Amino acid sequence: VDEQKLGVMKAMTESMIDKESDPYFATARLWDDGIIDPRDTRTVLAIALSAAYTAPVRGTTSWGVFRH
Repeated sequence: VDEQKLGVMKAMTESMIDKESDPYFATARLWDDGIIDPRDTRTVLAIALSAAYTAPVRGTTSWGVFRH
């Protein structure tokens, strides 16, 4: 085993994990609905609960969203 290559590979992997663990990394790729400012958490939660509570409940013929 080439220890130098192993060390370089480990450093590259750690760097990639650090970069891709940042919340802005995921939200920039639209993997989520965005980042909520902690000061707005109650407002956003209230809006989400209100939308869920007032939305009509309908049956469905599909299985929902499957992601690849």
